[in-house]
Amino acid sequence: MRTPLLLAVAGLLLPVAALAQDRAANLDGRVSKLEGEMRAVQRKVFPGGAGSLVLPDVAPATPANEPAPGSPATSAVADLTERVGSLERQVATMTGQVEQNSFRLRQLQEQFDAYKRRTDERLSGVNAAGTAAPGGDAAFVPDDEAAPASTRPARGTTRPTSTPEPAVPAASTASASGTKTAGAAVEKPSTGNAAEDEYMYGYRLWAAKRYPEAEAQLKKVVADYPKHKRASYAQNLLGRAYLDEGKPSLASMAFYDNYKKMPDGERAPDSLYYLAQSLTKLNKPADACKVYGELTDVYGTKISSGMKADIARGRVASKCQ
Repeated sequence: MRTPLLLAVAGLLLPVAALAQDRAANLDGRVSKLEGEMRAVQRKVFPGGAGSLVLPDVAPATPANEPAPGSPATSAVADLTERVGSLERQVATMTGQVEQNSFRLRQLQEQFDAYKRRTDERLSGVNAAGTAAPGGDAAFVPDDEAAPASTRPARGTTRPTSTPEPAVPAASTASASGTKTAGAAVEKPSTGNAAEDEYMYGYRLWAAKRYPEAEAQLKKVVADYPKHKRASYAQNLLGRAYLDEGKPSLASMAFYDNYKKMPDGERAPDSLYYLAQSLTKLNKPADACKVYGELTDVYGTKISSGMKADIARGRVASKCQ
């Protein structure tokens, strides 16, 4: 009687054993895959890990709605299956985080490369504009249009701090650094950068007090190169030429145009300051005070301490409230 019973029991247990063996083999494959994925993730996160698994210092907390593996008590296979499933979810989460971090790093690198290119281009432009010509122009710095704040002349002055260019005989028509306008002693630079050359020529005419010629040249720069950074410089210097020539009404219009048409230009704040100076000369102190207020409101965080001091003196002179 026992033999048939034992055979029957054995016949029932064999499928269960086979199923358990299959599940164990499946788990073994999943565990091997998890270990491989974990090592791949850790090679990215811990490059010096030498391929070994690095255990976390603090284990992740079990979510409130997810019971801890093995509780309530289950079979060993079911418990192991749950643990492997939990590991797979954690690896998927880590993989997603690594991919996100890699994407952010690529974005940062691209932004840095773009910033470096822009900086290199600006520096190249500055170097090209500041190239000294043979014959003594190395120390020539264009007024406050290019000089640092510490070396700028006091606002309201009409002469640059640098030494004016020496006079050249009218018969001279060419030199290594540029060409001469016929019958003139002001040299026109020729560096290959047309916008810079045209602006510098206008500046040199202004520095030589040849105001009508300087005004015509500076208007030409603004008309020919309206999108170039020197357009703001030229329009501002045009107003200063009018102001130095004793034409504050024309100067005020030139300064106002620079502020309204190129508010983001580098010389827009200067134009507002000189607009207030022009209005003061036109005996319009109330309007000058409004301009000082506009200058402070719009560019207060960008202007230098020197300009802030000039504004304070101007407000006192105009008796601003």
